[in-house]
Amino acid sequence: MKSYVIAVVVALMTVSVSAQELKPTVELRQEYLMTLEVMMDIPQLVGARRVVNVSGGTLRGPKINGTLVAPSGDWLYNMPDGSSRLDVRLMIKTDDNELIFMEYGGVMAFPKNAAERLNKGEVVTHLDGYFMVAPRFNTASTKYAWLNQVQAVGKMVSLQRGHTIKYDIFEMK
Repeated sequence: MKSYVIAVVVALMTVSVSAQELKPTVELRQEYLMTLEVMMDIPQLVGARRVVNVSGGTLRGPKINGTLVAPSGDWLYNMPDGSSRLDVRLMIKTDDNELIFMEYGGVMAFPKNAAERLNKGEVVTHLDGYFMVAPRFNTASTKYAWLNQVQAVGKMVSLQRGHTIKYDIFEMK
């Protein structure tokens, strides 16, 4: 019994020392890529899934500007804890007539009071909850081919259900 207790104490000390020594070996940097504003229709409920038609929108950034065109949509899955998982696919037509496919997953979680405000049609902001996305891009355009090599991260700026959502999107480096 005594050796068992000693083994447990040594194991716990090793875990706590190892946890203190864990540090990242790389650094993440970000560069502002764009602000994306998405116009949405009212969601259609299909079980735990909310299907949202994207009816338009814009993106503006230092190296890219454009509008969202059809087909574009969002397939949200409602999790048992009240959060949602996003599955978004957007078609972008740039101001110089190039096509770019953008897709992202993400997590949306609001406390009960913010979710109630959102369901009433009120605007919620990044201060009201957690809403992060991870966009990727695909294009055959030579001008925008650099986007094929970008992993982006976005954070919701504001959201009004059935109207618009606005994100700031950053290229991760």
